[in-house]
Amino acid sequence: MTIKQKRNWFAAFRLILALAAFGTAFMPTSADELSDVSKAMQTGQYAEAMQKADAFLAQHPKDAHMRFMKGLIFAEQNKTTDAINVFTKLTEDYPDLPEPYNNLAVLFASNNQYDKARAALEMAIRTNPSYSTAHENLGDIYAKMASQAYDKALQLDSGNSGAKLKLNLIHNLFSNTTSAMNSTPAAKSQGLAAPTKTATATAPVPVKPVEVAVAAPVKPAPAKVEAVKPVPVPAKAAPVAAATNNNHDELIKLIDAWAAAWSNKNTNAYLAFYAGNFQTPKGESRKVWAEERRQRIEGKGHISVKIDSPKVSIDGSTATIKFRQIYSSDQLKADSRKTLVLSKQDGKWQITQERSGG
Repeated sequence: MTIKQKRNWFAAFRLILALAAFGTAFMPTSADELSDVSKAMQTGQYAEAMQKADAFLAQHPKDAHMRFMKGLIFAEQNKTTDAINVFTKLTEDYPDLPEPYNNLAVLFASNNQYDKARAALEMAIRTNPSYSTAHENLGDIYAKMASQAYDKALQLDSGNSGAKLKLNLIHNLFSNTTSAMNSTPAAKSQGLAAPTKTATATAPVPVKPVEVAVAAPVKPAPAKVEAVKPVPVPAKAAPVAAATNNNHDELIKLIDAWAAAWSNKNTNAYLAFYAGNFQTPKGESRKVWAEERRQRIEGKGHISVKIDSPKVSIDGSTATIKFRQIYSSDQLKADSRKTLVLSKQDGKWQITQERSGG
């Protein structure tokens, strides 16, 4: 029996080989060691694969590649909690890597934790806005959440023809996707596992996890540039308006991801939203402020941060977001106004000021 036949729920998802995705900034795992672990996985020898991975990590505990592989071993065995712990720690140690966030989303989705899956995918996209897999997965998550909402609407009103139509459209969408995955030769060449059918009331979500390739590292293929037919623009102001709208949407997603990282107590991801020149509230150094924030966040047993009625204003490379912040923890509940000032640095929006009240 091959590894594809043993994947259980993981078999429904497209496998993307992404060794080069980690880049060269981290300690490189040798191709031989990755190959040894992968071969053991392919023959179903998960205990041996884990033993080899642990042996390597005992010598190189910070190696991102092998830690990522260890998360996959847990996932292959349906040890979802252990896999989540591995990928979560990777996001904390390497917050700029999008792949662990994507795989966390897959695991959360497998447990019907779609809000967490959405937040993880938004973080993946924030770290790499051109990460197409995360964009597609986020669309699938939104579709699943929509499916659940339409189901609920039909439970409350069985005669709601609009909800029935929309629910059928979602079912048909994923039914066609599954059929194409089975029949398209190009898809098979990319390593698609045969989807498994699950008897559920709503459409399944074919979220794609990312695996580490075991072959020798190769240079990524150059980006394909497609010729785009120019579209007549009625007025010169239109591109500026479109850019403003894109920035507005990006900032709304950013503030949601900021709140999600805070709520999940993912301190490294939370602090990554703040610029190096962030103006601290008391004038202390950013390092001192960050350490204080880390202690306060990680010292809480439970945190929930919700954003309500955000209003965005943009002036060139500076943006201001005003919103209502609903905060609760095991020690405090607060409903207050918050203002964030952000600047675009190296293509990323980052927080430079933070004010409460007003």
